[in-house]
Amino acid sequence: MLKYASRGERIGDAFNYVVLALIAAAMFFPFFYITMISFSSLADFLRSDVIFWPQQWVLDAYRYIFQSHAFRQSLQISIFITIGGTLVNLAFTSTMAYALTRPHFGRRALLLGVIFSMLFSPGLIPSYMVVKELGLINSLWALILPGAISPFNLIVMRQFFLSIPDEVTEAALLDGANEVQIFWKIILPLSKPALAAFALFYAVGHWNSYFSAILYLNDPAKWPIQVVLRQIVILNQPNAALGDTQFMLEHQPPPQTIQMAAIIVATLPILLVYPFLQKHFAKGVMIGSVK
Repeated sequence: MLKYASRGERIGDAFNYVVLALIAAAMFFPFFYITMISFSSLADFLRSDVIFWPQQWVLDAYRYIFQSHAFRQSLQISIFITIGGTLVNLAFTSTMAYALTRPHFGRRALLLGVIFSMLFSPGLIPSYMVVKELGLINSLWALILPGAISPFNLIVMRQFFLSIPDEVTEAALLDGANEVQIFWKIILPLSKPALAAFALFYAVGHWNSYFSAILYLNDPAKWPIQVVLRQIVILNQPNAALGDTQFMLEHQPPPQTIQMAAIIVATLPILLVYPFLQKHFAKGVMIGSVK
């Protein structure tokens, strides 16, 4: 027989829906408000301090930032760091995680070293000295190689690999496969959910990182988009950060609309990645949480 929800359960469900809807609205509203301001004209901006819906939709702020060579270059650098860094992260993390599942690789000592590095961070000055001695100062690789492996992600991925039945790898060994073939043709195809989840974590970290760029990059021409965005929004220096543009001075949009347009452009790419990884991401997070 079907069990009908009681009146108290229906009230509780309705309350939960209302609370979740309010939380979702509170999270969505800032992004919506920023978007509205970025498309506002100078007249709309001067008419009111609060703009919920522009009377005249214009693209002046977007034209202004995309006519800046510094902004376009920083966007390209961020894309390179995000894609290249994520691939490096996945390559190093997955290979070491697989090595830690093999009994003949001295996995106990290596695992203790990974846990030690997770509990005791070297600090800012030693990290800078290591990067300097490696000759990576003012190089984009300084934003990728020092954080090639996240100890926490490594441990979770190792646990995921351990959840794969031993019979699978033993059958491959009987068929004459070596460790590299087992890892490439069996382990990785079975680990797509975990790889998708960690790819998203690593990509978001690379895209949002700006402190490492400020620390290791002396040339402003190599700054990623987040550093340029910091110059535009926090330091309130859009013209200094973007440099000269071809936009006519009399049509230059207000600094506030430039700031909001830069925020939208810097946020949108990473938001567009999630729908393609959402299916595997949810599965990978659940597996990692159980482990």
